[in-house]
Amino acid sequence: MAALTRLLVRPRSLSLARTFSAAASTTTTTTTTTTTETDSLLRFSSPSPPSPSPSPSPSPSPSLPRLARRGPDDRNVQWVFLGCPGVGKGTYASRLCNLLGVPHIATGDLVRDEMKSSGPLSTQLTEISNQGQLVSDEIIIDLLSKRLEAGEAKGELGFILDGFPRTIRQAEILEGVADIDLVINLKLREDVLIEKCLGRRICSQCGGNFNIANIDIKGGNGSPGIYMAPLLPPPSCATKLITRADDTEEVVKERLRIYNDMSQPVEEFYRGKGKLLEFDLPGGIPESWPKLLQVLNLDDHDDKQSAAA
Repeated sequence: MAALTRLLVRPRSLSLARTFSAAASTTTTTTTTTTTETDSLLRFSSPSPPSPSPSPSPSPSPSLPRLARRGPDDRNVQWVFLGCPGVGKGTYASRLCNLLGVPHIATGDLVRDEMKSSGPLSTQLTEISNQGQLVSDEIIIDLLSKRLEAGEAKGELGFILDGFPRTIRQAEILEGVADIDLVINLKLREDVLIEKCLGRRICSQCGGNFNIANIDIKGGNGSPGIYMAPLLPPPSCATKLITRADDTEEVVKERLRIYNDMSQPVEEFYRGKGKLLEFDLPGGIPESWPKLLQVLNLDDHDDKQSAAA
């Protein structure tokens, strides 16, 4: 089983109470211990002076269930994954969740599940997704709140959030209800991101996710090369592949533009707290997964056994 990472700070309990007002959330100052970088791909940000906060919105703030705070042995990690659409947040977050024994909570999955339902939000979310726009804070927080309460009922301890927070407002709300230990920001050059998104395919029968893009970019002018092999389907799925409606070049570029405009303040928010770890993906899963484990000071025994076999 994996060793716990040295980067954790102040673990707390995941027990939920009722809602709270995010507008009154208070930030806490954390002290970052200086460590030697174990890999050139890791940039662990030191705290910086906080930027002036924007004027609060006069509208009522949405709310999440408060995560009650108890002793250090009551829960597992509380991590966040940031990164552009298509960078692989879901892939690496789900692998780490399996390794650490915590739930993977992806807001994108919550939205897609709601879109498949017959609920009142289904049509609205489908239209937003097809246009490459971001779902409003109110909708995301409502879906996430329901997911956290369902997790409490099942006795879940800890989590890795994928796709939340995307705005400063969401980050402040989350700060008021949870002690986030670490924020992992996955980075990948834009031309590769676009090619990856356009190569995504889904099996219409089993729901499996695949990627037909074969990315092989040679290095030059001081920039490293990057190789990402395609993730091809088994023969049983090969004739049943479909493309997501929002995976067109126009929508992908618009999605990336919106994300980049909104992500910088969120990155600065967590950089100022000394919680932001930036990781440049060097390639596909075979190249990136071992290096990510290395910078997190984790060990995947199952991965080693598979390689040995």
